[in-house]
Amino acid sequence: MIAADNSTAPAFKMEEGLIDITKPSTLGLSKANNTEHFEVFKAIKGKAQYNHGAVLFAFKGRLYCQWQSSKKDEDGPNTHVLYSQSEDGQAWQTAQLLAPTRENAIVTSGGWWSDSKTLVAFINVWPKNANPKAGYVEYALSQDGINWSDFKPVLNKAGTALKGVIEQDLKALPSGRVITAVHHQPGLVASPFYTDDPLAISGWQAGKFNNRPFSKHVSDELEPSWFVNKANDVVMTFRDQGGSYKILAASSHDQGATWTEAITTNIPDSRAKQSAGNLPSGMAYIVNNPTGNKTRLPLVVSLSQDGYTFDHAYILRDQHTLPAMQYQGKYKRIGYSYPKSYIWQNSLWISYAVNKEDIAVTKLDLAQFQGAVK
Repeated sequence: MIAADNSTAPAFKMEEGLIDITKPSTLGLSKANNTEHFEVFKAIKGKAQYNHGAVLFAFKGRLYCQWQSSKKDEDGPNTHVLYSQSEDGQAWQTAQLLAPTRENAIVTSGGWWSDSKTLVAFINVWPKNANPKAGYVEYALSQDGINWSDFKPVLNKAGTALKGVIEQDLKALPSGRVITAVHHQPGLVASPFYTDDPLAISGWQAGKFNNRPFSKHVSDELEPSWFVNKANDVVMTFRDQGGSYKILAASSHDQGATWTEAITTNIPDSRAKQSAGNLPSGMAYIVNNPTGNKTRLPLVVSLSQDGYTFDHAYILRDQHTLPAMQYQGKYKRIGYSYPKSYIWQNSLWISYAVNKEDIAVTKLDLAQFQGAVK
């Protein structure tokens, strides 16, 4: 496929010296003001010791969070998907089962969407016998956030099942077009995808995008998110599985139909999921662990007035609020992992796993940024 632009300049940059990775505890940053942290789910000994992949969405005045859970290990044979809901984002109801364990596949969280009348829950399904590793996406519908339909395959533009797992950061442009990314088969090859279906359960098609050269059926570009810059370009941020420990970025000038190649930016990363978006003012943000290595703390929000230069950054959570890991398990890691974000009630809400054990959210009051970034 032909990319929209072969420019080697990254779509955005960070102001030089803003983050200092030689200071691992603070990265040279101050803490954000007016933050609150709330527990959604606490790991349960012998039953739900591993929890990860938390993602938020608001529906009919309530905030919802879903995540994957297993007895001990990441992607263990008893992995299932749980969810909880809250009226204020602070007190969360007892977790409910969204997708049970499957005999021949692993199920993980896939995110949410809604047309304001119906809530859509996506899950990613990973058949155990897939070689190379790959999966597909399914959805269930609810009118009340309690009672759910059976899960069905998400469809592409041709009306057949979409062959790939969906990234959790679904967001819509003013036109109503929904954009995210799909890690499509064979293997896990991340590409921007879009649909004009208000429910986002059909009509999905790939944007024209050239992946970097890669091997072993896994692209360097993984687990993206996106925001819109001052020129109304869609800018997609990627984890770099190639090992640069920096965020990759591609952009689209035509609402996601065609894309530039993904270029390495100077924003450090931990080679993990991150989350991006726009505040109500239009300001762009990125939430990640900008450590330049595998360490997943502190958790940081970076801000840009125009989407081209990120010149402010603040710590959301650090070592001082990190509890000790309680349980051992496969791929367990300390820190604040895989943040996903959502704007609700004039606050930025970030969901994440704490030590891949507990599920938590951070509420960041946006009023403080009205005059903070020029």
